[in-house]
Amino acid sequence: MGVKQYRPTTATRRWQTVSDFKELTTDRPHKPLLKRLKRSGGRDGYGHVTSRFRGGGHKRLYRIIDFFRRDKAGVPATVRTVEYDPNRSSRISLVEYSDGEKRYLLWPEGLKVGEHIMAGPDAEVKVGNALPLRLIPPGVMIHNLELVIGRGGQLVRSAGGAAIIQAKEGTHAHVKLPSGEVRLVGMECWATIGQLGNIDHQSIVIGKAGRSRWMGRRPHVRGIAMNPVDHPHGGGEGKSGQGNPHPVSPWGWHTKGKKTRKDRKYSNRLIVKRRA
Repeated sequence: MGVKQYRPTTATRRWQTVSDFKELTTDRPHKPLLKRLKRSGGRDGYGHVTSRFRGGGHKRLYRIIDFFRRDKAGVPATVRTVEYDPNRSSRISLVEYSDGEKRYLLWPEGLKVGEHIMAGPDAEVKVGNALPLRLIPPGVMIHNLELVIGRGGQLVRSAGGAAIIQAKEGTHAHVKLPSGEVRLVGMECWATIGQLGNIDHQSIVIGKAGRSRWMGRRPHVRGIAMNPVDHPHGGGEGKSGQGNPHPVSPWGWHTKGKKTRKDRKYSNRLIVKRRA
């Protein structure tokens, strides 16, 4: 696994980098675990744009990932493939359970094809196994972390992600997330052992605007470059930035420095340390 560079045959090739995809073992997904992915283009059910600068993008099929794993507790599985998923930054693995069922899981670094993994309280602490936090020793890297018992993994699911249990106190564990935030998580919540693969994802340089369009990102237009009817910053003769001392959104909301988080949010009491 690493980053691949090209010869500078064009201006964009000079800086563009891609993953070398050496960890992948197949380029054919498991068809029964695919489903159609409908693209919204940033629009709601009425066709109104609710998220600007989105649209286009390459066609993709969604891979159904098992973030839950509780219904397969105690059933051993064998890793069959390591695959690319166009819908996420991390890699995925196709595993086959001893009862014949196949599922996609997030692929942690170091998990090889042919290895056996298992979920449940009886599973040992090794890469790819899923266990309750009460059975995972402090200092072990984990991912696909549950926030609510039985809801499935919600945290630490992107490329290179890993959280660490710092301490255990009563019914909660102190978990340090990749952002630096330390949060209390229930002991009976499940997590998977290991650090997610594709660690070099953060080193990838897109290199050209067209590559952003492949991902469904349209150009982000500055408000000052718009007309007054479209944005509070628009209009004026030349580059007239003097008439808008306070940056605002198209709807007049302050966009820099104004706090938007609710002070009485339920999860506030579970945060031991804010992210840096």
